Amino acid sequence: MSTTLTANAKAGPQIGGVIDFVGARFDRLTLEQTAALCAGAGRKPFRYVVTPNVDHIVMLHREPEKYKAMWDGAWLSVCDSRILQLLAKFSKIEMPVVPGSDLTAHLFDRHITPDTRVNVIGGDDDVIAKVTARYGLKNITVHSPPMGLRTNPAAIAACADFAAANPSDYTFICVGSPQGEMVAEAIAERGGATGAGLCVGASLDFLAGKQVRAPKWMQNARLEWLYRLLQNPKRMYKRYLVEGPKIFKIWLAWRRAKTV
Repeated sequence: MSTTLTANAKAGPQIGGVIDFVGARFDRLTLEQTAALCAGAGRKPFRYVVTPNVDHIVMLHREPEKYKAMWDGAWLSVCDSRILQLLAKFSKIEMPVVPGSDLTAHLFDRHITPDTRVNVIGGDDDVIAKVTARYGLKNITVHSPPMGLRTNPAAIAACADFAAANPSDYTFICVGSPQGEMVAEAIAERGGATGAGLCVGASLDFLAGKQVRAPKWMQNARLEWLYRLLQNPKRMYKRYLVEGPKIFKIWLAWRRAKTV
């Protein structure tokens, strides 16, 4: 079975090509390449980055009519799952992993300076205060949307208005998925905003020390999901033990379709 790399006008510079895998688009970029592209987006019209993981793919296959367009509309789509990377490898596809938390940390450590214009949508006040202090941010603007964004079009529109009213180099969208992608799509469609939008969930929590990443050996062993499950079994049980395993059925169906 061969791997086809196709051009995609919305994917931006094609450093490593675009991969069609399990029904989703992935840009074959490394962490450093992704960060460099985001760093160069500062004064340009708003474009957003998504980091699909197993949860995203299961969600996409469950309700493609609701979610496919907003992921297809992303400027960059990079893999945030070592499980997806492994399944891709079984399919003879080499796909780099760019976890959203690693991308966020890399941008703050290597590209964001105190004078960089940063927007944050969502996130706890305490987390934002700690990140602001840690990096000495001088130009950070925050919007705190209400809960239930997924079913609140007016609140999503307010996020888009906020981004347009506050031109930035980076907009970190920290409201979970699929709300983050819905907000990013709304900002792009509204127009007027600038820079790179990043749908990165709880990534700022890790920078602030509110949450702790799995040990490196667990990340490298593709067991970060297990660490998160053990840390919060009540909250993560359904995600990792009920919904997550559906990825194997999705992958097998994708493989069969590719061989027909």
